[in-house]
Amino acid sequence: MLKTSLTLPENVTQTSASSQICLLDPGMEDHNDRPSENLGDLIIQQAVLREIDSLFGSQNIAKLSTHAPLEETHLQMIQASSIAIVGGTNLLSSNMNHYNQWKIVLRDALRLRKRVLLLGVSWWQYQGRPNLYTLALLHLALSYKGSHSVRDNYTKKKLQSIGIRNVINTGCPTMWPLANLQPDAIPQTKATNALVMLTDYSKNIELDRKLLELATSHYETVYFWPQGAGDRDYVTSFNLPVTILERSLPALENLLKSDVSLDYIGTRLHGGIRCLLAKRRALILRIDHRATEIAQETGLPSVDRADFAFMERWIREPFVTKITVDTAAIECWRQQFRTKPA
Repeated sequence: MLKTSLTLPENVTQTSASSQICLLDPGMEDHNDRPSENLGDLIIQQAVLREIDSLFGSQNIAKLSTHAPLEETHLQMIQASSIAIVGGTNLLSSNMNHYNQWKIVLRDALRLRKRVLLLGVSWWQYQGRPNLYTLALLHLALSYKGSHSVRDNYTKKKLQSIGIRNVINTGCPTMWPLANLQPDAIPQTKATNALVMLTDYSKNIELDRKLLELATSHYETVYFWPQGAGDRDYVTSFNLPVTILERSLPALENLLKSDVSLDYIGTRLHGGIRCLLAKRRALILRIDHRATEIAQETGLPSVDRADFAFMERWIREPFVTKITVDTAAIECWRQQFRTKPA
């Protein structure tokens, strides 16, 4: 019988006050717990909190946003915690002095004292070798004792290229429950209706219009879920017959839990993964490296956003969804927090 214990960073001792876990959370827009503007971050947040709850149970969790700069009180909170975890998203980059979704700077990293662990984190996009600033920042902030969880081999290689070798490719935590998915759980043939998602920060008016026209020509009702803040205005600009859902996670959940026969096709990665978790047939249209890297390692159903011939076949013909999740890698990452009872 295993019990959870904490692997403490160097120079930190176990006390009753140090039982707090600090989550650096992309699902929070600010340190006041305002939800992220990108609802995909909330899908990731759910997966991260599921994992933390499984590992640490009822221990106190202090949450700080990765989207907002750290102030003195926040740094003290991290230092007082037994462990700090960055919970997902593609917030690493090769030039974090110029582009940093994770809002830390070198002086913050000095205070973090090599205590931060990564959970399901990836690189922003395909880039060159990390610069010296990024190398210094990550070496100062990230634990050199514990194992870091990243969601693709590209990120693993990027970290290894700057000497951070304690890295495990676990895939994205949003996909971990798919390991238990039965082969016939997801329908192979076309549904009656479709759910489409587009991406406000990666617009392609010609291709996105063609996608909506394809969906409306093949499905009785086309639903649209606006994951990003600008998605609703963008889809409305096409003036096509789509049913737009409320921009909230419950609105998506309610549709997926309903009896509505539904396929997903769209450019939102985590919206698509959420559909797979709900046992819905899904095809993610690749707009950047995230879906490309995850798909080639897991079998996530995906295709280039311009490949309409494949989309037509996927809609019309039977398609078997086969997802591979590296459960051994996941368990290896989890095991660092577990010890046998004395």
